[in-house]
Amino acid sequence: MDCEARFLPYHETHAFSPLVLDYISGKEALRPFYRHAPNMSGLHTAIEERMNFPTDRPLLVEAIRKTHAGTELTAKQKANILALSSPQTFTVCTAHQPNIFSGFLYFVYKILHAVRLAEAFKEETPECDFVPVFCIGSEDNDLDELSQFRLHGVKRKWETKQEGAVGRMKVDKGLLDLILQVEAGLGSEPFGHEISQLLRDAYPLGASIADATTMLIQRLFADYGLLVLQPDQPELKRAMIPVFRDELNTQRSFHVVNDTIRQLEPSYKVQVNPREINLFYLEEGGRHRILRDKDSFIVDATARRFTSAEILEELDAHPERFSPNVVLRGLYQETILPNIAFIGGGSEIAYWLELQALFDHYRVPYPMLVLRNSFLLVTPVEAGLLEKSGWTAAALFRSEMELMNDLARQQAGAPLDLRQEIYETIELFRRINGIAGTIDPTLVRHVSALEKKSVDRLRELEKKMLRAEKRKHEVSGQQLRKIRSALFPGNSLQERYENILPYYARYGKDIIDCIHQHSKGLEMVFGLITIR
Repeated sequence: MDCEARFLPYHETHAFSPLVLDYISGKEALRPFYRHAPNMSGLHTAIEERMNFPTDRPLLVEAIRKTHAGTELTAKQKANILALSSPQTFTVCTAHQPNIFSGFLYFVYKILHAVRLAEAFKEETPECDFVPVFCIGSEDNDLDELSQFRLHGVKRKWETKQEGAVGRMKVDKGLLDLILQVEAGLGSEPFGHEISQLLRDAYPLGASIADATTMLIQRLFADYGLLVLQPDQPELKRAMIPVFRDELNTQRSFHVVNDTIRQLEPSYKVQVNPREINLFYLEEGGRHRILRDKDSFIVDATARRFTSAEILEELDAHPERFSPNVVLRGLYQETILPNIAFIGGGSEIAYWLELQALFDHYRVPYPMLVLRNSFLLVTPVEAGLLEKSGWTAAALFRSEMELMNDLARQQAGAPLDLRQEIYETIELFRRINGIAGTIDPTLVRHVSALEKKSVDRLRELEKKMLRAEKRKHEVSGQQLRKIRSALFPGNSLQERYENILPYYARYGKDIIDCIHQHSKGLEMVFGLITIR
């Protein structure tokens, strides 16, 4: 399989928030909200700060070995685990919830970005080692979001009655039925059998979703040395007891993060609002908010109630029962990993920018933030349609209405806008106004009304001319809509809609290698990959 890529600045995609665009462009207004600029200079300051923080490396190594128990490690993975014991080794981390069958394409993109960034950092700083790590958000309990994926544009959903943290749920018959649906939909593809076997190996009956996700990632990315970490481990949670205790006693994160939000809100839409207590109580079959009730604590939607002393005793005895939400999750991650860079999507970058003061308070190194790679995959069929139409994939990032208007203008035999005529009309009425005003000042309002009516009618005529021209090119318009619908399914970015499985079934492991080949490090641009 051959593939080639070209790249666009993110602002040309019209698909990312002003905050994200300002961050990657280095706008000074955001500079107080992060520590290390996303460049090689920022790499060196991140390393320097991280080297002064006491990471429990034996604990981390054991946690990663535990995560990978039952998987066959590659030589590169074994070397990376060994390297993590050294104070000269750092991680490049990305994270995501355990979406069924990986969920959306960006799941793959962010992992390969971590791999590529670790490679780029090694080239820049050969005296250090850099290990790509995927951190599973297995404690997330939003089953409705994590249980869905699309196959050939059709939404498939895991129907189960299990509750609580999705990562702790078990593969059941309903999930095995989903695998049968994938086999039916992809079985005729060249690598359909391979993807079927991959899913069957990763999701055996009774396995936890966290373990199944780990196995799926292992099968896809082990050759790149990627390591997976499941943070839902008692030994790791114990390292967070001081922070969790402070959260229960003082609700520190609520006050610190809200101070940052007040600074950001005048200019940007805030991504995450902290709760008074940013911890859940986690048990089998349930993950519920911890709420303060005067001098007591209650576990929402349950009969559990603790006094202040009792909940601290519970924390000391069972730290695994306390689960950080989005506000504290990053702090947890950066406490246990010797991390220097975090790769996240636009919404992740947005909420991480709210958290630097919280890291400062607890004296935990704040990582360099890197916007994950984004791609548009153009298959040979779509590339052929584009070539026939004369359009480029880059042009299709605009709305369908803009594209259809451009199509009409390009193919029209005469100009379709009356801007010059409207300008001349306005100038004419200004002269008339001057003449009429010298005769009788009360005529000025009448002339202005005539001007507005004339200009409005010219603009309406302009729209009618455009609509008439578009009707002449309905066939070309249908073709354009067909191409855009294929590349922007659901009028969305492809990466937020489609799954990797159909591409793997068609191209095999080559599609993973292709994306890795064209993944950028710190450039932060949008890639268009054309498959030949």
